Amino acid sequence: MMDNCLSKDIYFHEFEEEINPLSLPTHFTFPFCYEPHELAKKASEYVQHYLLTQQEWIHNFGLEPEMEGQAIGKMFGVLVVQDRNKKIGFLAGFSGKLAGKNDHRYFVPPVFDMLTENSFFLLEEEHLNDLNKQIALLEEREIGTELRRKLEQTKIKLDHQFIQFKENLKIQKKERKLLRDQSKSVLSATSYELLEQDLIKQSLRDKHELRVFQKQYEQDMAAAEQPLNDYVNTIANLKEERRKRSSQLQNKLFAQYNFQNAHGESKNVMDIFNDLNKPQPPAGSGECAAPKLLQYAYLNQYKPIALAEFWWGQSPSAEVRRHLHYYPACRNKCEPILGYMLQGLLVDKNPMLENPDENIMLPIIYEDESLVIINKPEEFLSVPGIHVQDSVYTRMLQKYPNAGPLIVHRLDMSTSGILVLAKNKEAHKIIQSQFINHTIVKQYIALLDGVITEESGMISLPIRVDLDDRPRQLVCYEYGKKAITRWEKIGVVAGKTKVRFFPLTGRTHQLRLHAAHPDGMNCPIVGDDLYGQKSNRLHLHAAYIAFNHPVTNERMHFAVEPNF
Repeated sequence: MMDNCLSKDIYFHEFEEEINPLSLPTHFTFPFCYEPHELAKKASEYVQHYLLTQQEWIHNFGLEPEMEGQAIGKMFGVLVVQDRNKKIGFLAGFSGKLAGKNDHRYFVPPVFDMLTENSFFLLEEEHLNDLNKQIALLEEREIGTELRRKLEQTKIKLDHQFIQFKENLKIQKKERKLLRDQSKSVLSATSYELLEQDLIKQSLRDKHELRVFQKQYEQDMAAAEQPLNDYVNTIANLKEERRKRSSQLQNKLFAQYNFQNAHGESKNVMDIFNDLNKPQPPAGSGECAAPKLLQYAYLNQYKPIALAEFWWGQSPSAEVRRHLHYYPACRNKCEPILGYMLQGLLVDKNPMLENPDENIMLPIIYEDESLVIINKPEEFLSVPGIHVQDSVYTRMLQKYPNAGPLIVHRLDMSTSGILVLAKNKEAHKIIQSQFINHTIVKQYIALLDGVITEESGMISLPIRVDLDDRPRQLVCYEYGKKAITRWEKIGVVAGKTKVRFFPLTGRTHQLRLHAAHPDGMNCPIVGDDLYGQKSNRLHLHAAYIAFNHPVTNERMHFAVEPNF
């Protein structure tokens, strides 16, 4: 593996072998769903060799158990390019920081280097770190607890005094009433009138003293609350200052991230997101490998040929990232930026926007007046999508325009197998209630990309959507929804394991994530382009379902073997 050290550009790496121009792709890689071009794979191998042999920096990728520090895997990218002399080479890049820096000799520099000495980012980061320390110090010390305890003690004391004062007033009021009752029959009218005037004065005096006491109570309580309020407000003010400074810093950072496209136009990341009516860009926008690589290519007049990104190292705890596997660019951060940067390039079509083959058949395996059950092919939608309308629902609507079929449950586009549709609202309601009450039994068959030694097991990993990369899902114990899967091994053939899944919950991508996640089976389903590696299809099939008929209540069973 040879780095072209003699080149004027240390970031342009040549291939050892001569590249046939006829082998170049005619269109640039669509970065959100692709099979890496052979040249991109070859370039990736060069980068992987460099990562194994370089001695310039140290980063714990989690590949060597004896390494100290937290293990952090990293996404790397390669961009095959052509220079002005028609020479084919490649650029290499990484997402975020590597070994505490974002600029290394072998990899293209960041679009904006926030880590240069005395940069506004580092100076402002010092202020933010200082605010964090102040907040942490105030919250960690038991000042708040002590102030709340003192306030509670003061309140109990003042409340007791207030209750005692009102009790005394009640006693005095009762004594005045008794005196009136006793004096009415023994005193003359004149004497009684004088007594009554004096008693009224006493009553008015008590009311006045009550108002004075209430006012003093409120003042004493306010004085007792002031230290706690000052403490709470101090923390709130520090957090608000931190929020404002952080937001201002983020906006100032985004203003430095200017991206070009193939037309030679330039726009900063804030304007790119604003033009798409999207909220403020997520933190880290512009720091991923793909935008870095394209920006460097444009600035140095390299023609982009093909792109690929691969994961190197240990998977994060929440996501599924497998060492050496290729991955598409993330959606939330990169889709707006790359959408702009690719303007002016001939780019492969987005396969998610392509309509399926009109000749695809939907085999019906059962039908009566209440329902229809089909064997859905892989890569076919259950319901219409945003861009692609052809689906099981639209096909069935054409077939039964008067019945108005209703989807009872869904299968992922990539998953094949049994799908149940109701022909009327009553049947839909009854079958759907069985799903809600978990009386329906479903089984899936999958082919896993590796050997599983256990015979069976249970996986319980809570799931939520990856907000930065929809529709990918994450394992999240804080916000995820409960997801439970039981599984049994069917057999192992040619290094692949066939299993039967029994999902006890029905979360999005549950079986795919439970299979691939390191805390699950740690073995992705063959052909899973989100959590494993792309193949001819996702090898996941809804093979069996059992439920009660919505009219006869008869228990019905249906089974269809997969075509893999």
